[in-house]
Amino acid sequence: MSKKGELKREIADLEDELEALEQKRMRSLAALMTAVVKHTEPDRADLDFFQTFTDLIDASRSRLRQMKKELEELNNK
Repeated sequence: MSKKGELKREIADLEDELEALEQKRMRSLAALMTAVVKHTEPDRADLDFFQTFTDLIDASRSRLRQMKKELEELNNK
């Protein structure tokens, strides 16, 4: 497979992964928001999940930007 084709497939896979991570983070965010609305202490596990998913999303977005830049450079050759 060509480098461009492989990179396009990896980008699509990473975009799908990002979407799944963002959905999971939204569930933990909902739990945190419920605690805020009810004026209760949020569960530590919900905080940990939210932070973990946020870190994974940030790393994936960084990798996605890098991959898109690499693809753009290949397209400009």
